[in-house]
Amino acid sequence: MRKLRVLALVHPDLVPPDSLSGYSAEEINRWKTEYNVVQTLRKLGHEVRVLGVQYELMPIREAVEEWDPHIVFNLLEEFYSISEFDQHVVSYLELLKVPHTGCNPRGLTITRDKALSKKIAAYHRIRAPRFATFQRRHRVRRPKDLAFPLIVKSLTEEASLGISQASVVYSDDELQERVAFVHSRLETDAIAEEFIAGRELYVAAFGNQRVTVLPAWELLFENLAPGAVAIATARVKHNPRYQEERGIFQQQAADLPEQVVDRLVRTTRRLYRLLHITGYARIDYRLRDDGELFFLEANPNPEIAPEEEFASAAGAVGISYPQLLQKILNLGLRASRW
Repeated sequence: MRKLRVLALVHPDLVPPDSLSGYSAEEINRWKTEYNVVQTLRKLGHEVRVLGVQYELMPIREAVEEWDPHIVFNLLEEFYSISEFDQHVVSYLELLKVPHTGCNPRGLTITRDKALSKKIAAYHRIRAPRFATFQRRHRVRRPKDLAFPLIVKSLTEEASLGISQASVVYSDDELQERVAFVHSRLETDAIAEEFIAGRELYVAAFGNQRVTVLPAWELLFENLAPGAVAIATARVKHNPRYQEERGIFQQQAADLPEQVVDRLVRTTRRLYRLLHITGYARIDYRLRDDGELFFLEANPNPEIAPEEEFASAAGAVGISYPQLLQKILNLGLRASRW
């Protein structure tokens, strides 16, 4: 295996230490992905440098000119504290003619906009929930054909940011209140989509022209609070104590009919290409009790900590964590035009 010089780009607050010693579980949870990626790449024999990037692009150029990395491992999810700007960093890497892991700028731009990705899916007859978008500084007017209950989210933010039990609304008053919350607290436009009751499925995939689809993973709830709905809120995704308290866990989706499995694989491959995704991604679905499958959103460059759904799904088919990271590196090198 070729030994590479790998420049890892991370948020400055998530630059990992060299050891876990002395850190609490809560602290480790914040930068677990960065730590595991860096340490695993080093164990594979690669030379890794970590660069915190937030407000300036010049440090990237300086590191590239000084060190001449073979590839950049991109772990950034925002730039200048704006999540929509992550694609600009990738565009800059391409202007510098530096290979990088993960998705290309076009795919990042398309998938960041939940409404745009749903429109593309619908055009190609892939079923998605009905939805409406609400721009900031505009009145909230619900289309007559958009029926309650609805779930209200940021149009562009990821990682369940701003999603809570209050995100599921049942009246126009609740809709207006939640849209106002997204506008003011998250400072983004909002999307309200038909709430689909059913199983929440995540399908990981990797590749460029050829796409490998991994087994479907499912988010499960054993001890929901009375009156709560089973949705992936910010606490559900990122709060280990809450996960333990409410019996929230992920595992390979069991008892899926064969035709549903086939549909998940075919639909994931189609969406991967239609949305111009490269590298690696996770596609989120809801499976209704009557067997209808709904595309929710696409997540390029998803969470790849060893215990999260992407790496777990890879492990289920015999791809170890080091092998997975090496595949991600290889895909980035192959996607490069230089």
